[in-house]
Amino acid sequence: MDGKTETAAGISGGTPTIFVSNMDEAVRFYTEALGLKLAYRAGDHWASVDAGDGLTLGLHPATERAPAPGTPGSVQIGLNVTGPIEDVVAALKSRGVPFRGEIVDDAEGAIKLAFFTDPDGNVLYLCEEMGR
Repeated sequence: MDGKTETAAGISGGTPTIFVSNMDEAVRFYTEALGLKLAYRAGDHWASVDAGDGLTLGLHPATERAPAPGTPGSVQIGLNVTGPIEDVVAALKSRGVPFRGEIVDDAEGAIKLAFFTDPDGNVLYLCEEMGR
């Protein structure tokens, strides 16, 4: 067995996303200042930082549709899907999960995202990595 746990909804693992104002500066901070390992970078669109023990931090530039860095909501929890995101979204919607908008192609087709909230309004998202 590979040690991965998959839920019945097709979710396995995930990534807290931290919205940043400057990708280069953020990558330097997390890798050089904190000593963490850069696992993946898609230019100024996304960076994955290995924080050890299975925790990966996602760095994403602030955009007009994202909260400003350092403000409430500027950290979100991403959950990786194990199959087509459309199937996982449909399964979760059938269980009453409130999604916000449509599935989004992001990072120039590298990932698909679907955003939803928990009962307290905390933002979570599903992520399907395309071709990685």
